[in-house]
Amino acid sequence: MASIHDLLLTTLAEQIGQHKKILVGFSGGLDSTVLLHLLVSLRTQSHPLSSKRIALRAIHIHHGLNSKADLWVEHCRQICADWQVDFRIEKVTLDTRQNGIEAAARNARYHAFQQELQQDEVLITAQHLDDQAETFLLALKRGSGPAGLSSMPSRMPFAGTTLIRPLLNISRAELEEYAQAQRLQWVEDDSNQDDRYDRNFLRLNIMPLLNQRWPHFPQAVSRSASLCGEQEQLLDELLKESLNALITLEGSIFIPPLENSSEAKRNALLRRWLNQCGVKMPAREQLQRIWSEVALARQDAEPRFRLGQYDIRRYRQQLWLIPQYQSLTGTILEWDIHQELMLPDGLGTLRLSQENDVKANNIKENGIKKNSIKKNSIKVRMPNSNEQVTIRFGVQGTISIVGRQHSRHSKKLWQELGVAPWLRERTPLLYYNEKLIAALGVFITKEGQSLSDDERISVQWKKIAF
Repeated sequence: MASIHDLLLTTLAEQIGQHKKILVGFSGGLDSTVLLHLLVSLRTQSHPLSSKRIALRAIHIHHGLNSKADLWVEHCRQICADWQVDFRIEKVTLDTRQNGIEAAARNARYHAFQQELQQDEVLITAQHLDDQAETFLLALKRGSGPAGLSSMPSRMPFAGTTLIRPLLNISRAELEEYAQAQRLQWVEDDSNQDDRYDRNFLRLNIMPLLNQRWPHFPQAVSRSASLCGEQEQLLDELLKESLNALITLEGSIFIPPLENSSEAKRNALLRRWLNQCGVKMPAREQLQRIWSEVALARQDAEPRFRLGQYDIRRYRQQLWLIPQYQSLTGTILEWDIHQELMLPDGLGTLRLSQENDVKANNIKENGIKKNSIKKNSIKVRMPNSNEQVTIRFGVQGTISIVGRQHSRHSKKLWQELGVAPWLRERTPLLYYNEKLIAALGVFITKEGQSLSDDERISVQWKKIAF
């Protein structure tokens, strides 16, 4: 009969597959200590499922919540030194304003993981069978649908790579058996005894009763979670074609086809659209409000619905997911046009460009495909010696632009030129003294027009974010 060591090692090797670069979340507790020990064993042994040596790193997240946190850091550092594992520590600050301390700690932890991951490196964490049952019950308490009840997948895309949870079918009792057999040492977080936290309440007060009545309750819950996950995967496959037809190249979603769908199908499509955008799933009531207050708002309105750190807005019969930008109305930046100007709120930079600065369109930087520099360049007349050059945001009033015989009010002009409402206040406006010369990337006013190549300049707007 195989030992618990051989059983867990085989399970781990199967889950990891051919991945050779591994970052493991290491708290120093029982679960992550067993996981790290197994990974070290897999690294040093010639396991039939492991064709070559793995590169192993451990990261410890210092939440700053416990007076013993610094001692835990040293414990983890020593364990990694003894086992010859590269050790990283990351101190995080928690934002508890929205979802409480448990959710804040988890968000901070996974953000730190995301920042630390290297190219071709997978993240491995130590959640186990009992954790899965607790997660399912917490989702049930929140009134979650199949997506929430599917709980934690054993493998999922994360930060451009893969997150693997190889112990999800292993109980805490089995991990304790392994740790004792291997004489491992781990830290105990005394906050785990505080049942004010929902997960601890389940672990301390509810799960023991359920396990006493039904010894295989965690396994049954895990099976239900897997079935919910299968249903969601099936819906993903069935709705994929419909969703692709609804989503534009800019990432917005068309409203009219959704009007002809049932509420159930519409909600499923909206959830998958938001999921593709990386947004936390909204509650059912929030989806209903998005539809009624934004999608179905009167035609002359500019509705918005706040969802976490984003706004959902409507423009040209499409729903758009927009970050909550800093207001730039009233901002005035003086610009020495011989120097590069950094724009506020991640909008990029401005500088004078030469003709040979216009390069290929498909430039990639930090994984983001940039617009062509040529598209973001605009040619205007040179300022006179007595004209101060400034950049402003949020134009109001009547404007006369090159290519139009008659002047138009700014709101009408933005509409005609197809500039979305949230971009109108984020488009840099070039002024000479109090004269509007250009809206960069959009239009040139007649005051900014130059008839001679010798008397004009080319202003390049290099966008970083929009």
